[in-house]
Amino acid sequence: MLKTSALLLATCFSAAPIAFFGGAQDSAPKQADAASGWVELFDGKTLDGWTQRNGTAEYAVIDGTIQGTTKKGSPNSFLCSDRFYGDFELEFDVKLSSDELNSGVQIRSHSIPTHKNGRVHGPQVEIDARRHSGYIYDEAGRGWLSTNRDDPASAAAYRSGEWNRYRVICFGPKIRTWVNGVPVADVLDDRSPTGFIGLQVHSVGGDPKWSVAWRNIRVREIGDGGGFAQLFNGKDLTGWTVNENPDSVRVENGAIVVNGNRAHAFYSGPVYQHAFKNFEMRALVRTKPSANSGLYFHTEFQKEGWPAKGYEVQVNNSQSDWRRTGGLYGIDDIKEAPAKDDQWFAMDVRVSGQHITVAVDGKPLIDYTEPKDVKREPSFAGRLLNRGTFALQAHDPGSEVWFKSIAVKPLPE
Repeated sequence: MLKTSALLLATCFSAAPIAFFGGAQDSAPKQADAASGWVELFDGKTLDGWTQRNGTAEYAVIDGTIQGTTKKGSPNSFLCSDRFYGDFELEFDVKLSSDELNSGVQIRSHSIPTHKNGRVHGPQVEIDARRHSGYIYDEAGRGWLSTNRDDPASAAAYRSGEWNRYRVICFGPKIRTWVNGVPVADVLDDRSPTGFIGLQVHSVGGDPKWSVAWRNIRVREIGDGGGFAQLFNGKDLTGWTVNENPDSVRVENGAIVVNGNRAHAFYSGPVYQHAFKNFEMRALVRTKPSANSGLYFHTEFQKEGWPAKGYEVQVNNSQSDWRRTGGLYGIDDIKEAPAKDDQWFAMDVRVSGQHITVAVDGKPLIDYTEPKDVKREPSFAGRLLNRGTFALQAHDPGSEVWFKSIAVKPLPE
């Protein structure tokens, strides 16, 4: 990590709020400060860079603010950033037109068809004049992540009828918030490593046309922006489901080892509902001599057999099958092994839209774009980009392959 990032982290996690909470709350929006990494998410004039999801509440730019107004019969509505953010610091001002209205700002959140038909879900920083402002709620999920919400100073931080300054820091699994300079939330949550920022207009009864307004919305990424979640805890197979021959998959010395009769370990954990579409995935891999294996993506659990859905990234540096490590098995193959047996190598897989790239130890190997309306031969009919999970393959008793440091970063869809 860069020295400037280390300095920022020391500031982020200190107990005392830093100086940018001083001064008048009604100051004009600041321009992005490239030197410090701050970027304005709202230009004060348009909703460029934002997309509305769920609900029919009305969002408009009024007097240099984003104003969201309740609408009769609408469920919760969200104006969401088009970009994802993982490790970051976020600041914004917010004001409620009525203390009866509840609102919030989503962080590291998502909207995918496999979760309640696209329902926006993920951590929310609460906006509530009555209480709980600044605490963290898991929208459309587990409920309150902030389990202790009884601190009097935090409860009194929000000022009714005024502009309120929020500060949010997300770094790794840690989420911290401040309201008007007062520390509020301090939680750990490793389920959502990255996602969009969303401005919520809550559903209401009747048609009161209450509104919530935001301004001075800015963000700066911490370090390289983070956003990766570990899919394997290094200790056991929590979050993984092994099919037909469970004894063929074990955990040893901090790695998942596949060796034995055919089996596949499917990721079944909570990250992105194990329903990935666009992503960056990375892992460390080590093959034993004459070993064959594979890493599947966009696949789904099946009780037995070779996975019928998704692509397989080949893992094979010396086995008799000529298709070598890093190739897309049967689709875009590689004949020369990019790594050696008995040595850890880094495998990186990226999918964005119809585009797939694979690299080994930083060397690009595959740059493949799935053709529109592509037709596969019957045995490969499911080799298509769609959505799904990952799987590690135990190919045969003579093949032993180790996987560790398995991490994924969801990308915007």
